Amino acid sequence: MNRLSEWVIRLEENRELAYSLIRIYLGVALFLRGLMLLSNPSAITTLAGAQQVYMGYGYIIGGHMVGGLLLAVGLMTRLAALLQIPILIGAVFLIHLKQGLLASGQSLELSSLVLFLLLVYVVFGAGRWSVDNRGHRKGVTAS
Repeated sequence: MNRLSEWVIRLEENRELAYSLIRIYLGVALFLRGLMLLSNPSAITTLAGAQQVYMGYGYIIGGHMVGGLLLAVGLMTRLAALLQIPILIGAVFLIHLKQGLLASGQSLELSSLVLFLLLVYVVFGAGRWSVDNRGHRKGVTAS
């Protein structure tokens, strides 16, 4: 067997790592989005096109920051993803859908992808490389 074949086989044997890396990336990205919104709260009203103070600031910022960190480490993963789904439903259907597909910022496509990934983690959980799975192996129910 040549080196490329061995490398491909090794990658195939570690698919769980890829699933976990996507979760970690998603969690860090959501945390950073929350941090960005915390440092610039008017960005939410700019995105939403509203001039009045948006009542969901705390939920959006807290959901992204706390939920993002929990997703990144794989702790209470299903709950962390579930709490962010309303935020992404709002982003997709109330804000970005009006802009349409292939808008300059591609926000609809990106928000839809994030919503889809959150749904995947709600259904399938954190994966092997997570705090949830470590607790599950010790007899604790993973979330």
